[in-house]
Amino acid sequence: MNRSIRSFLALSAHVATLAAALLSPVALAASPGNDPAALAQIRDTAMQSDYAWERMADMTDLIGPRLSGSPGAAAAVTQVAEAMRKLGARVTLQPVKVPHWVRGVETGEIVEYAGRPQGITQRVVLTALGGSGATPAGGLTAPVMVVKSFDELKARSAEVKGKIVLFDASFDQHQADRGLAGQAYGQASSFRRSGPPMAAEMGAVAALVRSVGGANYRLPHTGSTALQDNARIPAAAVTAEDAMLMGRLAKRGPLSMKLVLTPKTLPDADSYNVIADLPGTEKPDEIVIVSGHLDSWDLSPGAHDDAAGVASAMAVLDTLKKLDYRPRRTIRVIAWMNEENGKRGARAYAAAEQANTEKHIGAIESDNGAGRPFGLRASVPATSSKLFAPLQAALQPIGAGIFRREDALLTGDLSFLERTGVPSFAPLIDTSSYFDYHHTPADTLDKVDPDHLRRHVAVMAATSWFLANIEQPIGRANVPER
Repeated sequence: MNRSIRSFLALSAHVATLAAALLSPVALAASPGNDPAALAQIRDTAMQSDYAWERMADMTDLIGPRLSGSPGAAAAVTQVAEAMRKLGARVTLQPVKVPHWVRGVETGEIVEYAGRPQGITQRVVLTALGGSGATPAGGLTAPVMVVKSFDELKARSAEVKGKIVLFDASFDQHQADRGLAGQAYGQASSFRRSGPPMAAEMGAVAALVRSVGGANYRLPHTGSTALQDNARIPAAAVTAEDAMLMGRLAKRGPLSMKLVLTPKTLPDADSYNVIADLPGTEKPDEIVIVSGHLDSWDLSPGAHDDAAGVASAMAVLDTLKKLDYRPRRTIRVIAWMNEENGKRGARAYAAAEQANTEKHIGAIESDNGAGRPFGLRASVPATSSKLFAPLQAALQPIGAGIFRREDALLTGDLSFLERTGVPSFAPLIDTSSYFDYHHTPADTLDKVDPDHLRRHVAVMAATSWFLANIEQPIGRANVPER
């Protein structure tokens, strides 16, 4: 046998060996499903990466505030889409018409009160609430009426006409310190949302609310209201310190305030949800969403709310790319637009996917800040909880193995899908200090702990992978009607 024939046969044998290896179970390890070792690899890879931090820094430091309709929001759409394309994702920009509200001038001054020394007035630190109406350019001056509850407002309804109504309801930090920050926020934010329209119906000329947050550093906390065009009175949040001051002054006697708010509601603007798909290898038509919302309020870069959530979702694809892991189902990263003052992005997606919700196997959103995660909240059937034991085991080494099942709407953007039965998930986060910064100028990059952010990515990446590869059906969400 000559040398050329021997070489040919050797080459053929080598090719055959390679072909056999490629078809063997060992070679398929690049797509290992929910093997414990694979989940551990995803966890560890996420814990060793600063990709999410880098993307969050890009969003907060290079762009800044991103209220829907603003140049910042438009820049964020471009930035996130480009980053996802660099990872090889299939990127779609889903058109959304969004509110375009701009803040304008905002000042407050207590100009009359019992015992006021001659020539003395007191500045009030405040910020307009989303959807607020405007005062005349020169402002308005009116008596202030302080109430502690909706019941008190109703009982004193005859006094409301022509007044500035202040809702002085405090945020319960004791609840927040004990793991009930969401409940504390829900109680206090009801006054921000429903108080101004209720005061408007009774004839108030403006409405103020005590800022919804736990740190009294004379920071105003903005947020949305339920004001409508037929009664869009000026509305602002005052700091906790100023609310308490006005409460004390009201006990001494009548007080009046000069208020200047000049926001504008402009025509709806064009914007987008950013959708980035890592297609599934076996069931590409079945979808697992991992997400955060792209917009922030205009007072700050929104590091906790919600640049951290978007960056963590983006980092899921980066983690899987580093490992060259290909999911059975499509993993879809969504950066939602307009969560803060309308949820138009979530509504647009739900409408577009209305006939396809059965193909949505699960949806994850992080929108409770970047505190340390301890596990998952899950809106799944009770009978499915046991299926997640392998995921819990994989996350336990980083202290994130808790699995808390709920029949509840977990996050705003996912609520429209969840009502159709799509199981939803959210990191279970320490939120005890989240509302110190929430919707304030202090929600900046330096408030986020990089180690906590890595843990967020580990939780979201492992959960996304687990859902994309799970064999058993987990059932549909069962959210009670509200």
